[in-house]
Amino acid sequence: MDTSPGSWIKTSYNTIANTHTQGGTPLRGNYAGIGYTYDSTHDVFYPPKPFNSWVLDQSTWVWKAPVEMPTDGKTYTWDEATTSWVAVPTANTANTK
Repeated sequence: MDTSPGSWIKTSYNTIANTHTQGGTPLRGNYAGIGYTYDSTHDVFYPPKPFNSWVLDQSTWVWKAPVEMPTDGKTYTWDEATTSWVAVPTANTANTK
């Protein structure tokens, strides 16, 4: 039995982005993880902020980029300096010698 001081708050590993993966009722926004914040006013957990420009979506309790990521099938990474998505180069196997 853990007798450490503090408050213990139940979370569900089936709750992600305020949705229950098994179709049940979501519990506290997200499953609590290392570095997550507990917001007692809203009774939710949310992950650490990944970039300064991102904002917390209070319907899903996940961080959102100020610009939507393109959905053209490419892989993208976030560039905080330009606050934009940058396509990740892929290996071109057709040009091998």
